[in-house]
Amino acid sequence: MTPEPDLPREPDLAPEPDLAPDPAVPATPGPWDGRPSLWLLRTPEHGEPYPLLDDSALDADEHARAAAFVRRSDRDLYLAAHISLRRLLGACLGTSPGGVRFTREPCPQCGGPHGRPALPGPRPPLHFSLSHCEGLVLICVAGSPVGVDAERVPDPGAVDDLVKELHPAERADLAALPAGSRAAAFCRVWSRKEAYLKGVGVGLGRALDADYVGDRPRHGAVHPSGWSLRSLDLGPHRGTHAAAVALRDTALPDMRVLPDAYPHTPQQVRRT
Repeated sequence: MTPEPDLPREPDLAPEPDLAPDPAVPATPGPWDGRPSLWLLRTPEHGEPYPLLDDSALDADEHARAAAFVRRSDRDLYLAAHISLRRLLGACLGTSPGGVRFTREPCPQCGGPHGRPALPGPRPPLHFSLSHCEGLVLICVAGSPVGVDAERVPDPGAVDDLVKELHPAERADLAALPAGSRAAAFCRVWSRKEAYLKGVGVGLGRALDADYVGDRPRHGAVHPSGWSLRSLDLGPHRGTHAAAVALRDTALPDMRVLPDAYPHTPQQVRRT
């Protein structure tokens, strides 16, 4: 009996380990040293009251956006995120949080002024990305384009329609999982996809099935070239949230935890 030839197999690649805070104790940002850094802020959840937020550094546009939120919890989350972003960038740049100015890069798809948020100037000193959801704020600073995303795990019933929009290999990955774990796995994929699309600068304007960002790259379905993608280990939020970072042509960053009081206490930043 003639033996059957060995058929090529796709490699069984284990998922990359999630990035975890290092060190896990809260830290305060200082002047930027040129290396990518990722910062996690834990915020109140489920209607818990926020301590008084120090929004004195925000500009008129940020105040207007905050005032437009109907729910106070949404407004406070927005304020906590943008106060923290300004304080972190001010520390990196050696300026006051209120002195940080923002612009939008041109959209890579249409050239319109709604691309990735950026610092002004033809050669900004650093790139950044901000994301927030109930319970978490995530900020990354890097020397090349970067995107981050944080999400709460959705109800299982909300996942079915969204899964249909994903890359075929991502849909296959999710279909192979037990039904009870699909919502959390979907959230991991979705957070990586949003982080990557924010890094590219197109957001959800790009087709969701165009790129594979799943846990197990394989023949015909590999992560976008030139980008490092990684999910984050959120510790006590691991079962309720998912988050990810995407960096172009750069090693992945260390992740640090901001003190809970970071956006609340008045802050003095030395000008240089």
